[in-house]
Amino acid sequence: DLHRMMAFLRDKHLARLEFLEQHDLLSLNNDKTYVGSGGFGWTHELPQPDFDGHVRPIDLWGFAESQETVGVGPEQFEEFVLRYQLPIVQRFGLVCYGCCEPLDKRLDLLIRHIPNLRHVSISPWCNREVAAEKLGRRYVFSWKPNPAYVCSPGADWAAAERDIRETLRIARGCCVEMILKDTHTFCNDRSRVGQWVKTALRLAEEQ
Repeated sequence: DLHRMMAFLRDKHLARLEFLEQHDLLSLNNDKTYVGSGGFGWTHELPQPDFDGHVRPIDLWGFAESQETVGVGPEQFEEFVLRYQLPIVQRFGLVCYGCCEPLDKRLDLLIRHIPNLRHVSISPWCNREVAAEKLGRRYVFSWKPNPAYVCSPGADWAAAERDIRETLRIARGCCVEMILKDTHTFCNDRSRVGQWVKTALRLAEEQ
């Protein structure tokens, strides 16, 4: 059944993690390394105070997500997914959670069960008001704006600016990072990347 399959996946992930640690195949990621579903790993909380050069999971950022269960309610998510992810993420020093799935209805579960949670993905389908209220300044509000405004054949800069401005208003007081991802095309106009960054910086500085 599903519980048996999830237990199998959990155990295999833990076995792989043990192998990587035992063979000294892990590297620190508390720097400009890409962590989670976007963002950088800079932090003074890693590695652990007793770090001796041998990298352990407890010295690293870990990552989990559950995009495939986007249509599953919180109770089923806790029973069939989170329960099996916890033994894995608890091995890490800090944890990133989420990618494209909206997490607003799961934040209470994540905060309650993952004490080392620090970095939470806020996708275009997430209720930003709920996320801002629950995350505050304790967690990174890792916002992923809708890339369609920038990537479609007719880029809508007014809509992109409204999107950024609204998120900054909602998440005022939070620890916000903005990650423009899923940009599979810029319609052969690379200047759009720089224009979006300049827009985001300008609006952030106005706050």
